[in-house]
Amino acid sequence: MLRLTELRLPLDHPPEALKAALIERLQIAAADLQAFKVFKRGYDARKKSAIVWVYTLDLELNHEAAVLERFANDPHVQVTPNMVYRFVGKAPEHLVERPVIVGFGPCGMLAGLILAQMGFRPIILERGKKVRERTKDTWGLWRKGVLNPESNVQFGEGGAGTFSDGKLYSQIKDPRHLGRKVLEEFVKAGAPEEILYVSKPHIGTFRLVKMVESIRAEIEALGGEVRFQQQVTDLIQDQEQLLGVRLADGTEVMSRHIIFALGHSARDTFAMLHQRGVYMQAKPFSIGFRIEHPQRLIDEARLGSFAGHEALGAADYKLVHHAKNGRAVYSFCMCPGGQVVAATSEDGRVVTNGMSQYSRAERNANAGIVVAISPKDYPGNVLAGLAFQQQFESRAYELGGGGYLAPAQLVGDFLKDIPSSTLGSVEPSYQPGVHLTNLAPSLPPYAIEAIREALPAFERSIKGFASYDAVLTGVETRTSSPINMTRGDDLQSLSIKGFYPAGEGAGYAGGILSAGVDGIKVAEAVAQAMLKTMP
Repeated sequence: MLRLTELRLPLDHPPEALKAALIERLQIAAADLQAFKVFKRGYDARKKSAIVWVYTLDLELNHEAAVLERFANDPHVQVTPNMVYRFVGKAPEHLVERPVIVGFGPCGMLAGLILAQMGFRPIILERGKKVRERTKDTWGLWRKGVLNPESNVQFGEGGAGTFSDGKLYSQIKDPRHLGRKVLEEFVKAGAPEEILYVSKPHIGTFRLVKMVESIRAEIEALGGEVRFQQQVTDLIQDQEQLLGVRLADGTEVMSRHIIFALGHSARDTFAMLHQRGVYMQAKPFSIGFRIEHPQRLIDEARLGSFAGHEALGAADYKLVHHAKNGRAVYSFCMCPGGQVVAATSEDGRVVTNGMSQYSRAERNANAGIVVAISPKDYPGNVLAGLAFQQQFESRAYELGGGGYLAPAQLVGDFLKDIPSSTLGSVEPSYQPGVHLTNLAPSLPPYAIEAIREALPAFERSIKGFASYDAVLTGVETRTSSPINMTRGDDLQSLSIKGFYPAGEGAGYAGGILSAGVDGIKVAEAVAQAMLKTMP
């Protein structure tokens, strides 16, 4: 097959125009085009008066070799890469040892699925509850201000990604096209098929819930187990060899091959692993606020007269500013037509995040506006970043007045450094609610300074971004893990054999897709290691 990239057509082109355009582009006879399919479709809105679709297509042609020779110097005409996933091995029929996975977020889920598909019947330990029970507990915080520290936005089946926009795109290098395998498994589990070809696919929370349940069912049907409310509290070791894990109830689960697919909020587990000698390093992350605007404002700024066009949906944005004090300020996890959510997992702390449903039809757009933090900002041992996050989450709880209300401030007041007392035209979406105040004490002075400089700069890209009535809600601290559990070429810990750090909590992913890809890589490493030791 042949792959054609960067084929541009008007936004409202008729279906038949696509075939005609690729025939013209390749200078071939209509009879030579046997079949084609859209591999990827996005849009280019840089010229708001003439938004166009941008296609990548896979084609079956007569005389393909001649076409490739004619376009030998054209980077947009290439052979279609082989994206079929191939398993690295198959478990023996009589399996002596079963691999264990700690955590059932996107990374642990894909690791478990791949191992199950290879016949290894993994045992998966998840500290939280099944996704539907977890959803009830999460709504308990949002609607009643009641937190369950073991069942919330961070902990439970599906991980933190379940209560998010469900974004399924990433900028990771993926030469083996493992991201395609992740997307294909999501479609099999009930995700809309369009995630295979739209340029910025997303699913949304409600659909993620059903998809997560479907993947769990497949793992179990293939002989795997998913055990809920099973918190790992200790390692069982023979010097530098991992033998198993101990659970909170004293139960021991033995295996010499254990994947730790922890989320970025498993702070108690990080502390235990550090104490047990797992090699880890402090790493950069970011902190800031959530900002909310009317979605219509973003649509008009990004899409011009095409704002509200059904085919385009709610517009998003990506912004970055390098402040004079040396800090990078950028938009993070932008959620079109979504809501700001309470994402804490610890008593007496406030954390925000963003979430959207598949429709992205809510009145507000929201995004994190965050400032890059490095280990130089929190000197101390390798876990100092955790304490740094907790410090500002606790401060946010105090500024919010308790009850998990979040501190909030109008952008205009924030820029003037005066507390807000009344809302303007933008109604905050955060539940259980916000308390208007001055956000300046909620982050380090250098972060406040950088954000105050960045907001007017962002206004130059999106008219209305720094409007007086836009709302900032604090705080966003869990953009990524503050630690990296360094691993070797075999994907095992540098300090403990049989310990496989994986996913976002270990510092190897930043979102659903990249976490799923890392889960596949680590699952393959475990399978290969186990097969080497089997008779």
